[in-house]
Amino acid sequence: MSQPILRIRGVHKFFTRGEEKIDVLQNLSLEVAQGEFLGIMGPSGSGKTTLLNLIAGLDRPSEGEVWIGERLISRMSEAELAAWRTRSIGFIFQFYHLLPVLTAYENVELPLLLLPLSARERDQQVRNALDLVGLSDRLSHRPGQLSGGQQQRVGIARAVVTDPTLIVADEPTGDLDARSAEEILNLLCELQKSLTKTILLVTHDPRAAERAQRIVHLEKGQLVEANGMAASNSSSDITVRQSNSPTISAGTGIRPARG
Repeated sequence: MSQPILRIRGVHKFFTRGEEKIDVLQNLSLEVAQGEFLGIMGPSGSGKTTLLNLIAGLDRPSEGEVWIGERLISRMSEAELAAWRTRSIGFIFQFYHLLPVLTAYENVELPLLLLPLSARERDQQVRNALDLVGLSDRLSHRPGQLSGGQQQRVGIARAVVTDPTLIVADEPTGDLDARSAEEILNLLCELQKSLTKTILLVTHDPRAAERAQRIVHLEKGQLVEANGMAASNSSSDITVRQSNSPTISAGTGIRPARG
């Protein structure tokens, strides 16, 4: 049985608006195994992005604990969280969030500038990451010169360039046509399978969620398995689904960030 890389225990998240208390997540518990591809679904406003923010250390729970590996990130200081995120979390966004004045190479290099790497080490990491997503011939292209699917591939390369513990993807196919979305989902599946990446995918699209190994639904602040069972303590042996995308070699040269 794979050991959980993510453990959420009794998390409650609420916001206040004047004297009103707004509960977003209530007594939520979840475990995700190392190397698992988890799909998270739910209607708009159900708290999916809030949950991702807690997992990525961008927000703190009002109550409860969030563990990534052996690190209790819900108790870290802001400085500790900033350093931890740089090394441990890869973000993939719906609208790519690429800087338009930078090339594909420069966009992917950005996370590495925060780490104690030499210029040569950064260059190798960036080139390996872009080769991984099939864009080694687009290093000097700016976002405006790339298609939507290619821009999202740059976003994925940026997410994996530091060899993070978790990849969190918030509606990564939401701005793409059907063919490009399929290519991006194939790529995510190959990252999970060949590089044993743990991926958390938030999506409204059932076709995208079906590519995950396990699906949970966020309903009224609680996570529920697709079979209707509570999502807590759900890490299990993983069966990898096959996809039609080209196989990614595990020998990519993407190495854990130092520091």
